[in-house]
Amino acid sequence: MLGSHSVGSVLEPHCPSAFRWMISVFPLLCGAPAQAGLHRRWSQALPSLLEILSCLRGCFSAPACGHRYMSQSKHAEARELMYSGALLFFSHGQQNSAADLSMLVLESLEKAEVDVADDLLENLAKVFSLMDPNSPERVAFVSRALKWSSGGSGKLGHPRLHQLLALTLWKEQNYCESRYHFLHSTDGEGCANMLVEYSTARGFRSEVDMFVAQAVLQFLCLKNKNSALVVFTTYTQKHPSIEDGPPFVQPLLNFIWFLLLALDGGKLAVFTVLCEQYQPSLRRDPMYNEYLDRIGQLFFGVPPKQTSSYGGLLVSLLPGNLLSSLMGSSEQEEGEESQDDSSPIELD
Repeated sequence: MLGSHSVGSVLEPHCPSAFRWMISVFPLLCGAPAQAGLHRRWSQALPSLLEILSCLRGCFSAPACGHRYMSQSKHAEARELMYSGALLFFSHGQQNSAADLSMLVLESLEKAEVDVADDLLENLAKVFSLMDPNSPERVAFVSRALKWSSGGSGKLGHPRLHQLLALTLWKEQNYCESRYHFLHSTDGEGCANMLVEYSTARGFRSEVDMFVAQAVLQFLCLKNKNSALVVFTTYTQKHPSIEDGPPFVQPLLNFIWFLLLALDGGKLAVFTVLCEQYQPSLRRDPMYNEYLDRIGQLFFGVPPKQTSSYGGLLVSLLPGNLLSSLMGSSEQEEGEESQDDSSPIELD
C-alpha cells in the first residue's frame, strides 16, 4: 500500500494546499476497518490520482524552471521543458496555461536566435492545432510564430509553417484562413484539394470557376508561378462539376489556362489581347483586373500606373483584417522595383 509519504514525494514542493490536505487524510481513510468499501475505492483510484498529481507537479514547475533555464542561456532545455508542459496542459484542457507556456517557447526561440528547422516548425504547428480556434491567444501565437519563422527577412513567414497551419485550419473547416496560409506556402496541390472541398461544401455551382481563378491570380501576384499552375491543374481535374479540359465549358477557366500559357512567352501583346477578349468574364469580380494589373507588371513588363486605382487598399486575405504586405515582399526579393510599383492589393 502506498502511503502519504510516497504520494507527497511526487508533489513536493509544488502541490497546492488543497492537495496536501487530501494526501494527509488519505491514510486515515484507507486504514479505517469500518471503511473497507471506501478503502477499496481509493485503492482502485490511486493510479489515476498519482498520474494527475504528477502532472500537476510538472505543470506548476515548468514556467519557473523555464525562466531559470533561459536566464542561464540554456534555451534548448527551457524550450523542451515548456513545450512538454504546454502539451501536458492541453491534454488536461488548461488552455490559458498552455497558451502561456507556448508563448514562452516562442520567447526562447527569439532570444536564442535559433535557426528555423523543420522540427521546430512542426512543434509550433502542433501547439497551434491544440489551441482553442476562437481564443485571442491563438491569433497572438500564430502572428509571433510567423514573424520568428521569417528569420528577420521581412517576409510573411516560412512556407512550411504556412502549409502546416493551412492543413490544421482545413481540418477545422476554416476554409478562408486555410486558403490564406496555402497561398503563402508552396503546396499548390493541397490548396487545390482544399478549394475543391470548399467549393462543393460552401459555394454555388455557378462559382466553381471563380474559386480557382482567384487562387491562381493571387499566387501569380505573389510570383509563385509553379503553385499557380499546380493549383489550376489539380482543381480542374478533381472538381466534380468541371468537365474534362482544356478547353473548358467555363470561359473564365479558359482565360486562366491561356494566361498560364502566356506567362512563359512574356509577350505583352498576347497578354493585352487576352485581357480584352475575356472582359465579360473578368467583370464578374472587380478585383480580377487589379490582380491582372500587378501580373502585367511582374510578368509582361507593364509599367506601373502613375496613379494607382487601388492605392489606398490594403493587402488582406483573412477575415478580421489580418494584413500582409504581399506586394512589398516580392519587391524585396528583386530589390529593383520602383516605389510606384509597391501599391498593395486587397486579395479577398
